[in-house]
Amino acid sequence: MAVQQRKATGEELREMARYFHALRDVLRLRILVALASNKEMTVTELARALHVSQPLVSFHLRPLRLLGLVQVRRAGREVYCFLNLPEIERRHAEFIAVLTQAAM
Repeated sequence: MAVQQRKATGEELREMARYFHALRDVLRLRILVALASNKEMTVTELARALHVSQPLVSFHLRPLRLLGLVQVRRAGREVYCFLNLPEIERRHAEFIAVLTQAAM
């Protein structure tokens, strides 16, 4: 009995493209690494640690937040950011699955 391979849909591939597009910028990768090194950081702390302006950090956090790679919590005027590692792992596993299925 042959096992039927499921191909990724166009929407699944578009979502993967959005994910990798969000990771194309070095500052966004630096933000992810900084958050991985710390449990959580404020936007101001991220700006200081990365030696860039707070508005620039906020600009680059937006696509990471929209994709669920970074989550935030607010405490008064401060915005605390933390890495959503399970979501990053899920997206990578999904991509590897698509490649593995295509290679079969």
